[in-house]
Amino acid sequence: MLRVEHLTKIYPNGTVALRDVSFEVPDGEFLVVIGLSGSGKSTLLRCINRLIEPTSGKIYWNDIDITSASPSEIRRIRRQIGMIFQQFNLVKRSSVLTNVLSGRLGYANPWLSLLGVWPVEDRQKALRALERVGIADKAYQRADTLSGGQQQRVGIARALMQDPRLLLADEPVASLDPVLAHSILQYLEQLNKEGVTVICSLHFLDLVHRYATRVIGLKDGVKVFEGLPDEIDRTRFKEIYGEEAQEVRAASL
Repeated sequence: MLRVEHLTKIYPNGTVALRDVSFEVPDGEFLVVIGLSGSGKSTLLRCINRLIEPTSGKIYWNDIDITSASPSEIRRIRRQIGMIFQQFNLVKRSSVLTNVLSGRLGYANPWLSLLGVWPVEDRQKALRALERVGIADKAYQRADTLSGGQQQRVGIARALMQDPRLLLADEPVASLDPVLAHSILQYLEQLNKEGVTVICSLHFLDLVHRYATRVIGLKDGVKVFEGLPDEIDRTRFKEIYGEEAQEVRAASL
């Protein structure tokens, strides 16, 4: 169970990215966070694993207070929380296999990993993760030789190396075409069916309706909606995205 209580994030320049946001995520849920760019979606996901420090509020993961955890405690907590990024966050000049192995940094000897020395079992685990996402044949290629969809699969394989119980996916398909978007989300859906809790930020409502079990809507850093995907009617859409976005959406229906 993840609990977010009265979470607020104000950046040094005065920008209020999140304001008093609260919600719970039961184990096994596929929660989708929606909202316009700048609504606070990325900040929310990064606060959950403390990539960004909240200004106030509490985040609990299985009753452990993430917001007050020490650096060593955060290192242990992050072993259970995988992260998938919109821009992939790969080391482009390194091999695909090396990028996937970096998902074990929370478990590995830091000095040996810096030298590129990994246990045999970790290398085998990385190859299995790549096989699972369908690109085992790319293991020894440089990451920057792969297409966008393939790079995102590397990101998923890297997250799998953590054996995560919670997976955070920050706009994982924003830069992909619709076919690749469904391909990536189907991987996340399968992990969710296997018991991994998923929190994913998305833009497009057709994807939300297809994959989400529950939805949080953010607008200007404030939670303006929480409920089932089917509850997002035209009125709710207006509340989350505004009048102009509603008109554009309505024209496309």
